[in-house]
Formats: sequence, C-alpha cells, structure tokens
Amino acid sequence: MNKIFCADCRDFLGGVPSESVDLVITSPPYFQQREYGGGGIGNEEYIDDYIENIMAIFRQCVRVVKTTGAVVFNIGDKYINGNLILAPYRFALCVQKEQLAKLINEVTWVKINPTPKQDTKKLIPATEPFFIFVKSSDYYFNKDAFLEYKDVLFNGKRKNAGNDVGKKYYELIENSDLSDKQKETARNELQDAINEVKQGKLHSFRMKIKGVHALPYGGQGGGRLLQIETKGFTIIKLYGHSMRRDVIESTVETIKGNIHPAVYPEFIVQELIKLLSKEGDVVLDPFLGSGTTAVAAQRLKRKYIGIEIKREYADYAEERLSKQQKKSRNDMFEI
Repeated sequence: MNKIFCADCRDFLGGVPSESVDLVITSPPYFQQREYGGGGIGNEEYIDDYIENIMAIFRQCVRVVKTTGAVVFNIGDKYINGNLILAPYRFALCVQKEQLAKLINEVTWVKINPTPKQDTKKLIPATEPFFIFVKSSDYYFNKDAFLEYKDVLFNGKRKNAGNDVGKKYYELIENSDLSDKQKETARNELQDAINEVKQGKLHSFRMKIKGVHALPYGGQGGGRLLQIETKGFTIIKLYGHSMRRDVIESTVETIKGNIHPAVYPEFIVQELIKLLSKEGDVVLDPFLGSGTTAVAAQRLKRKYIGIEIKREYADYAEERLSKQQKKSRNDMFEI
C-alpha cells in the first residue's frame, strides 16, 4: 500500500489479489493521440486492437475491486479521416456486451479551457466521459460528498419562509376534482409540509395534484405516480441539497514542471474518490502517469497503489507525493 510500482500493468495486475481494492480510477493512453514513450497501449494501428488491449486491463480491474467498489475509466475520443470514431463508447459497449460490470453513470467532464483546434468546419471538442462501473448492487456511493461545495452555495441562497409559503396549493386543492375526503387529507399534509419549511426541516416542497398537474412520466414516476392515483396528490420534499448531476466542470490542468503530456484534473479525481470511497480505502490506478490519482488519494486520507510503466513518470509522481506530504507536515506545525 501507498507505493508506486514501475511496471507494465498488463503484467503487474495479475499479482494483485482478487477483491482487494475499493476503487480503481484511471485514464489509459488515448488511441493515437500522444507519444508516451516505449510504444504500447495507445499506439495500436487499429481501434479494435486498442479496445481489446484496454478491455484486458479492465477485466483485471473488475477482478481486483471489491463487490462494494467501483471502476472508473476516462477515455478520450479521436478523429480519423474526419470521422469521430467514438472510442470511449466502443469501450463501454464492449464492457456491457461481456456483462463484466454495470455502467451506473457517465460523468461528463466539461472543459472550461479546451484546446483550440484549427479546423474551421468542426466545433472545438470540450467534453470527455468518466465511466463509473460497479460489479454488484452493493456499491459504496456517497452522493452528498460529491461536489459538496455546491450545497454551501445552494443553502446560501435560501430565503426565510414567509407567510405565503404553499398558499397557492390551497386554492388548487379547492378547485380540483378531488373528493372531499381527498381534499381534507391534502390540506392536512400540505400544512405539515409548510410547518416543516418554517421550522427549517425542509428547504422547500412541490405538490402535484391529480387533474391539475401533469403526471410523472417515463421511469421517474414510481411511488409519486402511485400516490397521485390512490390519494389524488403527492408532495415532493426538498431537503436543501443541490442536485448532483452527471456533469463536472473543470479546466484542463497544467502543473508547473510537469513532464507528462496528459494530466487529468486533480479536482475531478478528488470528487470521484469522495463519491466512491471512504477514508482508509484503497485506490488503484494502473496508468498512474504523473501521479494525480495517488496525490488526490493521499490528500483525502485514502491508501493508494500506482502502476506506471515509464520510470521517468513514476519518479515524477513520487516527487509530487513527497512534496504534498512535506507540505502537510508543515501545515500541521504552523501557528
């Protein structure tokens, strides 16, 4: 634990015990995008060969991760002869075809400062996917920890509940086609929700009334649709948390003195580690590169295992970890 191994992950992962890691998060070399040195994955002639090489690594990652864990892969896309080949989605579909793991989210990285392109007949690519896979339904998922700073902003916009909170719903209830008994129940539950808002237990609420509001649709109806059908209404309670969407905005990261040609943002890695692991958990990156995953894991009090094939990059990652550890010690003793 807490080591970087200079090795080819295709060889090294076979020696990692099954179900010994809590989270795998990595960004393999992109297909024909950059020269990382030494050939290997990313330098294949054909996209199908690249996908199969990535899949071989992914199979091992699924094996070593616990049933409560997750595997996150970030893969970039590529134009060939003017055609976007959809490399990330070819990979994701291969995973699903083999039924190796469930894809629970595609988190889209929106680049605030994308690299400019000279092609006047294409828009600038400004997004990349981070695929979150799990191997069971018992995976750890701390949604409140993901982008938690947004809750501070969200709650900072809260206003004190005035006397008019929920008032419009009383009128809608009276003018609805609900039975007298349903109207009485609706008024009582509406008053309870209003009281909870005034007491600070709720941020706000929404009320849906049969015949007045549009019914929930698609797969999102669930219990709400059943309540509307049986009671004639439903109350949706909002507890003061911002919505956790599958989008994360971040700059394309540059680090002074960095020798690696492709660094994914520490902010994104940090948020995914918080979402999918606890303090003390083990985080593995089979394509460690400049060490970002290990740096984020160390700072968030997780254990890390890094695998990097190129000695120069592995040494640089060790240097970053050492600087961070030294800074942490100095901060502890500052007055």
